[in-house]
Order: sequence, then C-alpha cells, then structure tokens
Amino acid sequence: MNKPATRKPAARRKPPLRIRAERWLPLLKPLRRLSIVAGCVLLVSFIALFSFLFYLRNQTLPTASISQASQMLDQQGQIIDTFHTGENRQSVPLKSISPYLIEATLAIEDQRFYEHLGFDMKGLARAAVVNLKAMETKQGASTITQQLARNLYLTHERTWNRKVKEAMYTVQLEMTYSKDEILGMYLNQIYYGHGAYGAEAAAQLYFNKHASDLTLAESAMLAGIPKGPKYYSPYNDMKNAKDRQRTILATMVDQNILTREQADEAGEELLAFQPLGTGKQDGIAPYFRDYIRSVAIDQLGIDERLFTEGGIRIFTTLDPEAQLAAEEAVEKGIPSSSEQQAALVAIDPRTGYIKAMVGGRNYKTNQFNRALAKTRQPGSSFKPILYLTALQEGAMTAVSRFKSEPTVFTYDEGRKTYAPHNYNDKYVNDFIDMRQAIASSDNIYAVNTIMSVGADKVIEMARSLGITSNLQPVPSMALGTFPVSPYEMASAFGTFANNGVHIEPTAILRIENSKGEVLYEAVPQAQQVVDPAHAYVLTSLMESVFETGGTGNRVSALIKRPVAGKTGTTATDAWLVGYTPELVTAVWVGYDKDRKLTPTEAHRAAPIFANFTETALSSVPPKMFAAPEGVVTVYVDPASGKLAADTCPNKRLESFVSGTEPKEVCGEHSDKAASSQQDPAKEASKSWWSQLKRWWTD
Repeated sequence: MNKPATRKPAARRKPPLRIRAERWLPLLKPLRRLSIVAGCVLLVSFIALFSFLFYLRNQTLPTASISQASQMLDQQGQIIDTFHTGENRQSVPLKSISPYLIEATLAIEDQRFYEHLGFDMKGLARAAVVNLKAMETKQGASTITQQLARNLYLTHERTWNRKVKEAMYTVQLEMTYSKDEILGMYLNQIYYGHGAYGAEAAAQLYFNKHASDLTLAESAMLAGIPKGPKYYSPYNDMKNAKDRQRTILATMVDQNILTREQADEAGEELLAFQPLGTGKQDGIAPYFRDYIRSVAIDQLGIDERLFTEGGIRIFTTLDPEAQLAAEEAVEKGIPSSSEQQAALVAIDPRTGYIKAMVGGRNYKTNQFNRALAKTRQPGSSFKPILYLTALQEGAMTAVSRFKSEPTVFTYDEGRKTYAPHNYNDKYVNDFIDMRQAIASSDNIYAVNTIMSVGADKVIEMARSLGITSNLQPVPSMALGTFPVSPYEMASAFGTFANNGVHIEPTAILRIENSKGEVLYEAVPQAQQVVDPAHAYVLTSLMESVFETGGTGNRVSALIKRPVAGKTGTTATDAWLVGYTPELVTAVWVGYDKDRKLTPTEAHRAAPIFANFTETALSSVPPKMFAAPEGVVTVYVDPASGKLAADTCPNKRLESFVSGTEPKEVCGEHSDKAASSQQDPAKEASKSWWSQLKRWWTD
C-alpha cells in the first residue's frame, strides 16, 4: 500500500483587518462599556455641578450684620467723634483706600486674587507641601474671598460643617460681586486690633489720618496686623510689627510691585504712631456732640441703632478753632479751684451756624449742658429785646427819656404794684435816654419802657427772635426775671446782628448713610422779623455798653473791633451777650445750685466773652456794623432829647430810623442845628472804634 505523499502546508495568510478587529471585539466590549459609563458620569457630574452652581447663584447670601461706626465731622470735614457699639468701623469706598495698602494686603494675603475664582489651587498645593515638610500647619491658603465669607457669615470654629459652608459662601460671593467689590468689603471688614475694624478706622487709630492718605511704610505696617493683631500690633510688640512690615515689603519686591530701594526706604522710615486711646477728636466739644446726638435722633428722626451702628456721617457747623477758643476762654476765665460753672454758645448770625458750644467746665464729671438749660434768669441782658420792641412799635427812640429814681409801678388795673431797684441802688435822679439806660443798665428806665409798650408786645417780639422759654406779661419781665437758655439768647441777638433777619440756629448741615446717600440736608429758613433800620439803631445803642460808662467798658481794651452787646446780672447769674457782624456769643456764669455770686464772680462773664471773641476772630479783619437804608445820623442834646445846636456843649451823634429823628433844635443854645460833623474835643473821650464809626456814618 503506497504511502500518501506529504505536502508542506501552505503559509497562512493574515486575515483582513476587519477580520482581525473582530477577533478583538470581545475584548473591547467591556472597555467600550466603561467609556460610555465614564462619559455618562462626566455628563451627570457636569449637569450636577452646573445645577449646583445655578442653585447657589440664585440663593441669597445670609444677611451680614455688620455694624459701622458713625462719624461726626466739623465744618472743615475733620472727624470730631465716632459713635459705635463695640466695633469701631467706618466703611469707605475702595477708591478712598491708599493703593499702597491695597497692594500690600494683596501681596501678603492673596497674590492671585484677581486670577482665581475664589480658591487658589496653587497656593493650596504650596501650603500643603510646606505643612507636610514641617509636619504641622505652618502656612494657610485661604483666599481673601474665603476670609471674607468666614468673617461675614461664619464663626472661626474648625469643623467640616463650617468648611463646607465657607466654600459655598465663597462661590456665592464670587458669583455675586466683582473682584473690586469683594476686596472693598474685605478691607472695610477685617480686624486691625484695638477695636478698629476696617482700613479707615485703623488709619485713624494708628496714624490719625484717613486711609486714603497712608504712606507705603504705614500701609505695609497695617497690612501685617490682621494675621494676628495681638502679636503684630505695634502697640503690643514693636519688634514683631516691624519684622512683619519688612516681610511684606520684601514680598512686594519679589512680585515686582516695588524696587528694592523703595522697600528699603519704607522699611527705614520712622513712623509716627498716634498714642493709643488719644486722638485729636477726643475731648473736643463733648457738650456739642451730645447736642448733635439729641438733634439727630429726637428732632430729625434718625434711628438710634442707625446712629450708632449704621455708619452714617453727620456734617456739623462746628468751627474747631472757635471751639478751642471757647474752651480755653472758659478754662482761663474761672479759677481751677472754684466750683463756679459757665456756658457759652457762639453762632454766625449770617447763617445761623453754631460755631462753638461749651456746656460746662468739666464734661467728665458733669454732662449737664448749661448752654441749653432754660433755668437761668438773663437779667438785664434781656433788655435789648424790650428796647427793640419799643423802637419798632414807634413808641420810643434813642432819645426818649425817663427819670432814673426809685419808682413804684402800678399794673393789673391798679391791683398790683412793682418796685424795682437799680444795681446797688444807684440812681441818676434825673432824666436819661435809651443810650444811657442801656450803657448803665438802668432798671427804672426798663420798667418804664415795658409799661409804655406793653408786656404782650415784648413777648411777641421775643418769640419772633427765637425765645421759646416761658414768659409772663408782667413788669418784672423787663429785667429778665424769667429763665432762658444761652442758646436762646445767642439766637435772639443774632437777629440784631443780621439786620433783623432771624435764622434758626443750625448745628447739622447734612447726614449721609454709609453709601454716601443724603438722609437729611439742612435748609435754614431766613425770616425778616425786624426792620433793618431798627435793628441797626439798637446795635448802635448797644455799642455804648463797651464805651466809657458802660457796664462792659472794663473789657473794651481786650476787643480790637466794633462790638455791641449787653451785660446781665442777678443775684445768682451773670451774663454777657454780644456780637460783631460775624459772630454772636452768649456767655453765662453762675452756680448749679443757685448760690449767690460775689462781685468778682459776677464780673467773669465779660472777660470770657472778650477773650473768646478776639481769639475766634483773630484771622478776621475788623468790620463795622453797616448802616442800612432808612437810617439817619444827627447830633442831639442828651439833656433835652432835641437836635443839638452848634453851641450845645454836650452834643452827641445819634442814629434814628428816618422820620423819627428830633425836629426841634435845643432852644437853650441856638436856633441852628449842629451839622453832623465830628467834634474832635468831645470824640477824643470815646473809644477809637467809636470815632471811626462816627466818621464812617458821616
């Protein structure tokens, strides 16, 4: 049997590519399933993330209860006080914070703030490496946004719940606000130690300046404090604070923000720190500050919580130089060993703005504001209101005469009597005119005047001048027996100085909220309550108080400018209320418990007035009281009240409302009236201001 022939098997050809792929399909199927699953997972994750972000975007951030200190500013825009409950914070726009502080803060707290979306992954990785090498937490990686979220809405407890919420709020902040807005909120919220929250409060606390005015060296110092206020505060540890400052400057160099020369120069700069617990605003005008608070809350309706925590800014009329002059005048005017008190109110009669207010000698021991107290009898300082009434009613002129002698007056249809007395029972025992009566403060003349014009008319005039205190229509009102406040007296006399135009005193010009929106703006109302000519005639008469024979003559040498006013003295109170064209001031001295004044104690009001007036107006050139239209000036004979003749030995230049001047010439001397020219011999006995005034009016 033949053996079958053997044949070499043909070489196997490679299957087509499709056939080869099919061999791997069983193996690829699981991978394909895996990729589909992964894609689905990624898609679902993306949808979930988008939905979560959409959810967060539409969620309202928690309400952050951030109290802001309110500020009170003087007429120059300088802070005179801040109001806060625990947290001293004054929020300002980012543009009102020094660029140096902004750059220093970003350099040390969050270098990539404008690049990340709330979380700095590079910073987080770097911090993780550093902490791993040190085997402890040496470096943090919280961004400014994270810190803001924590400070605004959370506590600083270290729990996972707090961390999750912080992350959520961080995302919401980034989606809700711009980077500048977040940075602005951060710099207004962060704690700088010693009760100061925010850059503005810190700048005021440490350097007594606005945040916008901080230098590079000051900014680098402040930027280092928030990391640990107790540790890096220059008040607590200057070495630590200085080391931290230099670290920040070096970091700014590394980031090409500064040159090495700039950093070295700033590091060597000697900083002038404000002594802790002091400040130029501390202790200034404490009675005025209390008054502002009462006006804002009680009169303007500002909510008390808004006042103390709402970050409002109250712009006032206070003149810091005038206020300092007032406080010094009161301090120097009464011996430190005395228990005597004093009050002073100064107002610009042209605007009604309160320029200075002193309510007592020591606010720390007694906060009672005597400048506003309607508890003191004005005495003879009330008389100008009476005389103005008589002038305006046409009942009297400057030369109307009454006899100065002990007199018993009958009133209330004869059922009552009143027997006033002059000070120390001194009487001329002859007829005197209104100028003499005002200069010497004659009481008999005053009561004769009120009996002639009517007490009701005087009360009506007082009300139009701003006197709101209780007044009774009795003869004694002429002598200032009904209590009023220095504030009211300054308001009334301001009308005399302002040509008969009364402007209600103003202390608050404007109130703004923390956003700069105006909550209140003063609109002073001016009202012509007295004819300008009558107001001028009264002013002219009251200038005699500071001339020879006047009750204020003893301080005339201290006042280097035209001034008018009136003194007032009772057993327990002493006053001087006076004015120049630019400033009206009421000064009261006395005791809180109605203790009687000695002559020396009663004479202290006038020097306080004189010293304050000259100091407060030291930069203001002297100015005459300008005579308005409707005023004529003629020479009169005081003895007769008639026009003075050329040969009259005692003629006096006197002002009248046109038409009320005397027409008859004094017949004892000549039928020819004296011309309104100066009499050098006679004028030489008067003050040089009086001579200048006579020349001006002629």
